[in-house]
Amino acid sequence: MPLPPRPAALPATLVAAADVAHGHVCPRDCVFPMTTVRRSLAYSLADNYLGVVLQLLSTLVISRLLNPTEIGIFAVAAVLSSLASTFRDFGVAEYLIQEKELTADKIRASLAANIGVSWLMAALLFFGSSWVGEFYRQDGVTDVLRVLSLNFLLVPFGAVTMACFRRDMNYRPIFLVNISANIVGFIVVMACALGGLGYMSMAWSSLASIVWTVALANFMRPASMPRWPGLKGIGEVIRFGKQATGIYLFSQAGRSAPEAVIGRVLDMAAVAFYSRANGLMEIFNRTVLRAVMPICLPYFARAARAGEDAKTGYIKALALLTGIGWPFFLFIGLLAYSAIRILYGSQWLDSVPLAQILCLVAAAELPYYLAGEMLIAQGRIDLATKLQFATQCFRLAALALVIPFGLVGACWGLLLAALATGALSHALLHKIVGFRLQHLFEACRSSAMVAVLSFIPAWLLLQAVPLNADNFVRLLLAAAGLSVPVWLLAIRAFKHPLWLEFSTLGGALAQKLKLRKHAA
Repeated sequence: MPLPPRPAALPATLVAAADVAHGHVCPRDCVFPMTTVRRSLAYSLADNYLGVVLQLLSTLVISRLLNPTEIGIFAVAAVLSSLASTFRDFGVAEYLIQEKELTADKIRASLAANIGVSWLMAALLFFGSSWVGEFYRQDGVTDVLRVLSLNFLLVPFGAVTMACFRRDMNYRPIFLVNISANIVGFIVVMACALGGLGYMSMAWSSLASIVWTVALANFMRPASMPRWPGLKGIGEVIRFGKQATGIYLFSQAGRSAPEAVIGRVLDMAAVAFYSRANGLMEIFNRTVLRAVMPICLPYFARAARAGEDAKTGYIKALALLTGIGWPFFLFIGLLAYSAIRILYGSQWLDSVPLAQILCLVAAAELPYYLAGEMLIAQGRIDLATKLQFATQCFRLAALALVIPFGLVGACWGLLLAALATGALSHALLHKIVGFRLQHLFEACRSSAMVAVLSFIPAWLLLQAVPLNADNFVRLLLAAAGLSVPVWLLAIRAFKHPLWLEFSTLGGALAQKLKLRKHAA
């Protein structure tokens, strides 16, 4: 079960009182040094890692307290809520990140736009929940949607403050807010589930997390940040927001399509089995992608404003992602049986073959996962919108073709869609920033070798000792004990960019320890 969704961050910038007095929040382009990027990434990774720990703990309990139908009910409602949240955000984050001259009026206008759209979505979710429940023939979906709609009333009042820190890449307060909100959500979901509230446990947990986030964000809010919404300049926000909303609407619709289609064509239990399988992919999303994505757009946008070569940053980001992601997906695909048994229990073993196919899907998507962010940073939000629209058309078409073959067929269809999306993404990146196949090979060649080498020890182990219900925990630990050291040796042997990052981090830590030793 995923932890409660966080409120969207509308990026702004931390400001000095003098800047606000003159109406300018960010009067000049701020260049972030690599130390700032690494520090921001460290906080973001810590945020996500601790969030994953709480997610895994709640999953271990919830998967045993609730049955597949109950989890499926919440999954369907959460899908629809996530789709509505795309409209709620209205691309305000992206507008303020790429805005060169960010004024207090623009922040007020962004807040006003966010409130208007978010409250409209709250009304649609609340009053449309009965129809959705009838469509899925589940009254529980109606109950969950009505609680989730309350989130939309609250989110705008904390979003701008959170975004201030994001634009300046100051992730320490974001880390504190998000971690504490995750803890609150974890406590509430555990208490409600143990109290017998069933699928509503997750709904109340989501609301509690949002309430805490908004309250703490306002407590930490800089005094110079504009507090009230305004209408001056709102037309510019709306024009940008319409295009950005299209991007994330199409993206969210594509991510939500499998659960929505499966829930209608098959049943709620089938949704739950797919959701559990996809939950293994969510581990990587939470530990890596969700930590990297909030930083990539500000970083790419800053590079574009500074006139730097766009390909350089993208190639490095791609190498780092595939260097971690490809070995992870190979390992999880091989040990899917163990992972499913440990996380969810024996009643979820039908998710194992689905998880193995979804690992291939995730690996195929990874090289172009940041393509949309790069296009937005280059000022081509129109192409980013078209890319997302085409991507989700591929996914829907693939699902329509293969859903008659059941859950396994649906997963294979998603793989075909991922390959088609990769081809289109490459064509657009080639057109805008000159990204060629040789750049793709340059970024991914060492990652592929690292992935294969780190996969071999675990594969050989399972050939010698097949997985079964008695040894799945021991074999998972043994396989990890073999693969991780080989992975570290491989990234060093092939001089992978990850090794440079590890070396830089190790050197910085050693220097700090040396300074502390001398100070003592």
